[in-house]
Amino acid sequence: MASLRVRKIDDDVYQRLKARAAEHGVSTEEEVRRILRQAVSAPRRLGELAVRLFGPDHGTDIGPQPRPPHEPLDLRR
Repeated sequence: MASLRVRKIDDDVYQRLKARAAEHGVSTEEEVRRILRQAVSAPRRLGELAVRLFGPDHGTDIGPQPRPPHEPLDLRR
C-alpha cells in the first residue's frame, strides 16, 4: 500500500482536520484517508452526487418545491 506525505498544511486546516476526525471518532490520518477516498470516488449517477452534497446528512431537503396553480393550455387553436 502506498504512503503519502503532505507538507506545508496551514495550521488552521490541520486543526480543523483534527476536530473533524474527533467528531467521527477516528485518527486524523484515517480522516484524511476518508476525505481523499471520497474526493476521488466518482458517483455512478448525478443524483448520487446531489444527495452526497446536499442530502439529509447536510440538513437540506431536496424534495420537490411547491408550485402555484396555472391556467390550462388551450390546444384548440
